[in-house]
Amino acid sequence: MKTTFAPGPSQLYFTVKDHLKTAFYEGIPSLSHRSKEFEKIFASCTNGLRELLSIPEGFHIFFTGSATEIWERSIQNLVENYSYHFVNGAFSKRYFEIAQQLGKTPTITESPAGQAFNEYQIPDETELIALTHNETSTGVSLPMSFIHSFREKFPKALIIVDAVSSLPYPAFDFTKIDSLFFSVQKGFGLPAGLGVWIVNDKCLAKADLLLAKGQSIGTYHNLPTLYTNAKKNQTPETPNVLSIFLLAKVVEDLLVRGIHTIRKETEYKAAVLYNTLAHTGYAKPFVSDRAIQSQSVIVTDCKQHVEAITKALDKNGLVPGDGYGEFKKTHLRFANFPTHSKEHFELLADTLMGLKI
Repeated sequence: MKTTFAPGPSQLYFTVKDHLKTAFYEGIPSLSHRSKEFEKIFASCTNGLRELLSIPEGFHIFFTGSATEIWERSIQNLVENYSYHFVNGAFSKRYFEIAQQLGKTPTITESPAGQAFNEYQIPDETELIALTHNETSTGVSLPMSFIHSFREKFPKALIIVDAVSSLPYPAFDFTKIDSLFFSVQKGFGLPAGLGVWIVNDKCLAKADLLLAKGQSIGTYHNLPTLYTNAKKNQTPETPNVLSIFLLAKVVEDLLVRGIHTIRKETEYKAAVLYNTLAHTGYAKPFVSDRAIQSQSVIVTDCKQHVEAITKALDKNGLVPGDGYGEFKKTHLRFANFPTHSKEHFELLADTLMGLKI
């Protein structure tokens, strides 16, 4: 069996197959989203996420079709005119472009690919600061100190963090942010088709304010509607019931492992691969600054050796992720999620070190 290191959809968590069998045996895919059985699944999933990610009171958990949808819904619900976006790759840039498409007036600080943000100037009228914790396209990860610095500097702005390709690894200080979101096909090892949107009361108040002003904030998936239903452990429309069930079960599995263990294992695996790349003559980390190197998506600059490396890895059942966008022909990307074992990374490192290129 092959092991995929693509950063999404990525390798399924190793318990998903058994949970799928249970789901079909119990008829989970046919459950009504207004049933008591579904309400129990919703509560199990959200309570598990609260424990795993240390989500405090005053924050609420909603389900959408994807994290891409949350880009759009967050702009609709939280921005009247002005958002500010830190862009350091294709996905953070797409968030900025969605704000433009929705008729807002977003501003931007853009760093060169693979580099940190050195200077920025956020306008006083900014309503929302958008941060991508882990830029999946380039392997840049924003330091927590950077993310957490904005609350004191800009107390009136909402701070929203795209953590799509880093959770459940990072530990966020929820007193420093207002919203956090992810999708399940990366770090949680599930099939694609579910987004998770975490918001605080301040976000709900902003959506209510915009609605009172007569601004369109969307229909079924606006924050007031999501909140009204979530209070009953329900969703506005028929959701991906199977995926919510599977997420609840995988979160239970992660809780048994322990978040501290997961974080330590993530750092160990990342160190194994980064150390290996430092000693090969044909590939190197695309992000050279260790302070911003991602622990969960390690991007390698392989130049003209992409095909040779991919073929060699494939012989050992290891499937890297392709480079993204302009780097498709020169980069390989390696996801480092809880489903990837230490043994997977040790085999990956041994294979890379043994290549004769």
